[in-house]
Amino acid sequence: MISDHPHCFLCKHSLPEWYDAIAARSEIVAFKRGQVLFTEGEPASHFYFLHGGTIKVHKQWGAAKDLIIKFAAPGDVLGHRGMGKEQHFPVTATALEAGSACRISTEFFLSSLKVNNGLAISMMMLYAGELQEAEHKMRNMVHMDVKGRIAEALLTIRQVFGTDAGGNINNLLTKQDIASYAGTTYETLFKVLNEWGQEGIVAVSGKDIRIEKEKKLKGFILY
Repeated sequence: MISDHPHCFLCKHSLPEWYDAIAARSEIVAFKRGQVLFTEGEPASHFYFLHGGTIKVHKQWGAAKDLIIKFAAPGDVLGHRGMGKEQHFPVTATALEAGSACRISTEFFLSSLKVNNGLAISMMMLYAGELQEAEHKMRNMVHMDVKGRIAEALLTIRQVFGTDAGGNINNLLTKQDIASYAGTTYETLFKVLNEWGQEGIVAVSGKDIRIEKEKKLKGFILY
């Protein structure tokens, strides 16, 4: 596991003496695009340490809408949001592309924390970082207008997924996904992208989105 997946969060932050225990108590699970790893409301029985692929972490928002909380990439942890008093997953994790992850039980993860101080500290820093990010997103939802949220969403998505040779965002997301990440509706996203397209701020062709005037796009964002 260590040589094949050098960026695995669990192995990276555990003592070498703990590797045999990890090998005995973990399993590598493969997933396909569109597969759900766990669903909001289910008992939080497992942790996932992502080895490959990209995952969207999303939450029910209103009657029939989703809010995308974050994107997980190789090296990230999934399932930790279920830790707490009720021990249920507060979010859903869905694969945007095929990949694999190391899966362990919650019980073994707690045992690992007791043995590995480095892992415990790294998890504490992970929670602190995600809390800051959640506060940032909450502030944006309250104080930033919809154009600012869409602008920040496009820049973040480009940072996460990169661009192709033509400068288009390597987009694994649908327009609905982008709207969900920006905390808006598909109709509003469509309207704003059309407006920005006419102004030359972005270029949109089907699923392809290319940022043409980054400085102007950043001007919509409240820092």
